[in-house]
Amino acid sequence: MHNNETLIILTNDDGVSSLGLAAAATALSPLGKVLVAAPREQQSGAGRSMLASADGNIERISKIIDGVDWDLYSIGGSPAQVVQRGLFVVSDRLPDLVVSGINYGENLGADLTISGTVGAAWEAASYGVPALAVSLQTEVNSHINHRLDVDFSASIHFTRIFAKRLLTIDCPNDVDLLNLNVPMNANANTTWRITRQSRKQYFVPTNLSNPELIQYKKSDDHEETESDSDIHAIIKENIVSVTPISIDSTARVSLVDFEERMRRLD
Repeated sequence: MHNNETLIILTNDDGVSSLGLAAAATALSPLGKVLVAAPREQQSGAGRSMLASADGNIERISKIIDGVDWDLYSIGGSPAQVVQRGLFVVSDRLPDLVVSGINYGENLGADLTISGTVGAAWEAASYGVPALAVSLQTEVNSHINHRLDVDFSASIHFTRIFAKRLLTIDCPNDVDLLNLNVPMNANANTTWRITRQSRKQYFVPTNLSNPELIQYKKSDDHEETESDSDIHAIIKENIVSVTPISIDSTARVSLVDFEERMRRLD
């Protein structure tokens, strides 16, 4: 590979055998060289964790995607750990873009730090690499045990659009990654909008009385969701949500004023 050739690293949190990963490979292949490095096992909900139990083993495997032979790297670790090995072990240079997805299930609102899909993109962004997290709205029962009948065609379309834009434009300061969510039943003509991350939870835990069976469901409290938010775009408008994310989680307040408030009782 020539150093002037566009290099994209593709990863996910659903594991190397996910059909969503294969769909993303199809989306990205026209844009440059795609290096696929994904977790060996399902890692949904891993966030940006660094698992002490991860073995870090890297295995090169072959897979046919849309009639084309692909070499994929299956790596033992969390999505963030996989990104580290993809960037610094598997690849001989930093890529032009990291894409994480296409995830089975939407990643919205206050749940973002739980998401392994977003966690992988965040890890890439922390090294200064433009990053895109892509999620497709699906039924909750497909999040872990991936259904074979999920239609990824719309998410392929939007993954290619926004990956190409991240490869073409310079994002403004404070935009470190994009969180892209595609609604169920979307198509290539579905509207997209730049959104804000909602402060509300999108999924809420259930069966809390039995810790061994803790599950989750979509929250019923979406009526008052902020009108410019990612949740509102998906739930109320049924449009594609594109949220610019900063890895600077500092509250947007005057630090001088806030320090003064904190010192008033000294």
